[in-house]
Amino acid sequence: MDRTEPGHRQARLRSTPQREVGPLLREWRQRRKLSQLTLALDVGVSPRHLSFVETGRSRPSAELLLSMSEHLALPLRERNDLLLAAGYAPRYSETPLESPDLQAVRSALQRLLAAHDPYPGVALDRHWNVVLANRATERLMGLLPPHLVGPPLNMMRASLHPEGFAAATLNFDAWGRHLLHELERARDAADDPALAALAAEVAGYPNVAALLATATRRPTYQESLLIPCVLLSGEGRALSLFTTQATFGSPRDITLAELTVELFYPADAATEDALRAQAI
Repeated sequence: MDRTEPGHRQARLRSTPQREVGPLLREWRQRRKLSQLTLALDVGVSPRHLSFVETGRSRPSAELLLSMSEHLALPLRERNDLLLAAGYAPRYSETPLESPDLQAVRSALQRLLAAHDPYPGVALDRHWNVVLANRATERLMGLLPPHLVGPPLNMMRASLHPEGFAAATLNFDAWGRHLLHELERARDAADDPALAALAAEVAGYPNVAALLATATRRPTYQESLLIPCVLLSGEGRALSLFTTQATFGSPRDITLAELTVELFYPADAATEDALRAQAI
C-alpha cells in the first residue's frame, strides 16, 4: 500500500464546507447542555475568554481545543474538525482496517469472533456497517433478502427494515425501540450526516412508523433485566439472544475509536442448543 495514500497516516478531510471554530464550538457546548461558565471552569480559562473564542474575537490554541473536546466528550473525528476549523492540523489519524498497520488488530478481532462461534458476532463501524462477521452471523444472514445483505451489510437497516430481521423478530416492539434509541443516541452524539440520513431512512419504514405511533408497552420481567432479540430462525425455532458490546480502550486512531464489537449470546438453553445444532 502506498504510505502517502490519503487516510493512511492522516484523517480524511470532510467534503462539507469548513466552518469557523467559534460557532462550531458553541454548537457542541449547547448540544452538551453546558454553560460558558461551566465549560470555562472545567478547562481553566475565564468565561470572558471562552466568549471571545465563540464569537471569533480570540483564536484558541490547539491545546485549549483539545481540552475542551475532552470535556465535551467529542468523538475523535469531531476533534479533528475543531482543529481544522481553527487552522490547525488534525491530531488523529484514520487508518483503514485493511491497512498493514492494523493487521494485529484485525487478526485479534477475527480470532475473537471465530472463538465466539456458534453464537453470532460482528465488528461494526460508526454507521453500523459490518466490517467483520463470524460464521454464525453469516448463517443468520440467510433470513435476509439480497438487497439487505449489502455490501455493506448495515445492521440497523437489516434489523429494522420490514423485509429484514424485523419480519422474523417476535418481540419487535421492544427490540425495535431499543435499536431506535441507540441510533438516536449515536446521531445526537456526533455531527454525522450519514447517521442522520440513516435515522431518517429507518423512521420512514412503515413498521417503524407504526411502532413510533404506538405507546410503549410494559416490559416483561426478562426485558426489565436485558432486552433480548427473539428471532424466528429459518427452521421455525425461536432464538432468544442478548448482546454485549466492546470498544477499544484509549484509541488514538479514528477507525479504532469508531469500531464496536457486538457479541450475541443465547438467553436460554433452547437457543443455545439450537445455535450449536446449526453449526454442525
